Amino acid sequence: MTLDNALEIEAETRTGQIKLHKAEDFEGMRKAGKLAAECLDMLIPHVQPGVSSDELDRLAREFILDNGGLPACLYYRGYPKTVCISRNHVVCHGIPGDWALKEGDIVNIDVTAIVDGWHGDTSRMYGVGEVGPRARRLVEITYEGMRRGLEAVKPGATLGDIGHAIQSYVEAQRCSVVRDFCGHGLGRVFHDAPNILHFGRPGQGAVLKPGMFFTVEPMVNLGKPAVKVLNDGWTAVTRDKSLSAQCEHSIGVTEDGYEVFTASPAGLFQPAIQGG
Repeated sequence: MTLDNALEIEAETRTGQIKLHKAEDFEGMRKAGKLAAECLDMLIPHVQPGVSSDELDRLAREFILDNGGLPACLYYRGYPKTVCISRNHVVCHGIPGDWALKEGDIVNIDVTAIVDGWHGDTSRMYGVGEVGPRARRLVEITYEGMRRGLEAVKPGATLGDIGHAIQSYVEAQRCSVVRDFCGHGLGRVFHDAPNILHFGRPGQGAVLKPGMFFTVEPMVNLGKPAVKVLNDGWTAVTRDKSLSAQCEHSIGVTEDGYEVFTASPAGLFQPAIQGG
């Protein structure tokens, strides 16, 4: 399958309605999610001071192609790269370039791989060398917020339950949840219904049903939640220049809970960031 074919499939299957997928569709998502997770695992030893973000992007692109997938983000709506690399006060959609990682940075790398038409979308936090305590704490809070959001997923729960689980925890830690971006449905479509807000009230929003596929991907700021998009049309940053972090999994609602499609095969998803 070519990237053009994948975009054609997406155009044909996006309806704006929440899709309920069949049992065999879970297997397609497992394969796509596994490749995306393996790509992030592969990058771990390369996230070092002095390494250019373009080099990380090249490694990700070659890994996905060499393993039978397609990089979903490349040329998607004009985006020029394979992955998004967002460091420090960049909230999301940071564009790789000739800029290099620096000691003490925290970076989010977001990758989506297409396998047989299915999308595996995931992002993970990395520390560059020795990271300061405030940054480490933010990463830990963000991961835990995502985990609590996932734990709220089960048939009969609502989208508001997910958002509330994340928001109530994050704000209790005196951090803030970004409201300008959200998770999304996916499958044979990259971005589909429903929108998954990372804040909300219990019992509100659409009811979860088996067969729903979507991402949970909270973005958490040390400061206020407000963001702005830079002139490149993609890079979103915190308005107060406070640090930001994000963690993301693609999941499917099962008969009794949820399945994570993008779990690291090596068990490396949870951030292990060194501190001084």
